Amino acid sequence: MTIQMLAVLVFLAVTAGVVGVYMLLVGRSQAAQEKTIEHRLHELGSTPQAEGAADGEEGSSLVRKQATGPLPNVERVAKEALKGSSFERWLEQSGMAMTLSACLLVTLMLGVLGAVVSLTFSHRAWVMPFGFALGLCILPAFIRRKRTKRFDKFEEHFPEALDLLSRGIRAGHAFSAGMKMVADELPDPVGPEFRKAFEEQNFGLPLKESLNNLALRIPLLDVRFFATAVLIQRETGGNLSEILDTLSNVVRERFKIRRQVRVHTAHGRFTGWVLMALPGCLALALSFINPDHMKLLFEDRLGQMMIMASVIMQAVGFVWIKKVIKIEV
Repeated sequence: MTIQMLAVLVFLAVTAGVVGVYMLLVGRSQAAQEKTIEHRLHELGSTPQAEGAADGEEGSSLVRKQATGPLPNVERVAKEALKGSSFERWLEQSGMAMTLSACLLVTLMLGVLGAVVSLTFSHRAWVMPFGFALGLCILPAFIRRKRTKRFDKFEEHFPEALDLLSRGIRAGHAFSAGMKMVADELPDPVGPEFRKAFEEQNFGLPLKESLNNLALRIPLLDVRFFATAVLIQRETGGNLSEILDTLSNVVRERFKIRRQVRVHTAHGRFTGWVLMALPGCLALALSFINPDHMKLLFEDRLGQMMIMASVIMQAVGFVWIKKVIKIEV
């Protein structure tokens, strides 16, 4: 029964892997063709939007192409099921050029692969659900990591955008023209996000809604400060360039304090990772040193319960340490 189950899991993993690789290659091929066409249109100077599309990354334009991929039915069902969910929003905010159907297939492939690996090494069927659950968490954790790194990069370059916008306003340019300068001059992710806000105004959306959309796409406190300051200045008046300069200095100081906090909490974070890795590394070492001693944990009912309890306690301890060392700035 175990061999048949292992064969079925291997078949599912290989099938999902082949489909995932095919979707990835097809998506890259379509992206390369679209980029070649955009560069060609930019060289010919056919449309003003071709230049913005060629300079920005894929997905930076307000007008989106419907990404169906090689499995349009799966993509449609995934969009309907995950519409408005945190996963869809995180995938968009991470900047990854991957459709929802591709994410679901890759997640399923990793889950099946985790179940196969756990069954192969432990030879116990009850370990498979834990391996499957661990495999399902790999891609969402990677997307969350990419999202966090993208937000950190945006926050790092955001003061430059405020300075450029302030200089443009001080030179006599309109606020929308200043946003166009930021979109053209700064790299991803600041440039594409400001390009979306600029194009929303060009399509007739009020400034308030375009700035609120920017704050929704980039849910950072500094971006909300920026949107609120600009909207208040529009209603009450004042020197917008001075407001942006002050906000730029505040953002730089907050970023500096945040780095200092990371330095002071480095010992706690390192301790948390060591405490999480120590039981697993110790169990692996004992498996090579004394296999019969570790085999008792997997074969005996009490040992299995101890393993489950230790995993739960390790997860609770890791979350607790993360909460302790997390300091809001």
